[in-house]
Amino acid sequence: MRLHLPERAQPRLKGIVMPKKKTKKAAAKRIKLTSTGKLVYMKGGRGHLLSSKSRKRKRHLRAGGVLDGVESKRMKSLLTV
Repeated sequence: MRLHLPERAQPRLKGIVMPKKKTKKAAAKRIKLTSTGKLVYMKGGRGHLLSSKSRKRKRHLRAGGVLDGVESKRMKSLLTV
């Protein structure tokens, strides 16, 4: 690996350096990590066509959701947690 620095400013690398894992920004915008380690998200389905949905359904969509189990593990890998 060669950086564009003067010869004496080149860092000394021992062996192979693995690349850093990048955060998936699409997931980071939609999912937040709580202090206890749970993943919370806002439920979809409240953008349009609301007149055909019941009051109860819209009220339940207002509350955020919590990811559990396998989905949580998968999303944490996308967020590099």
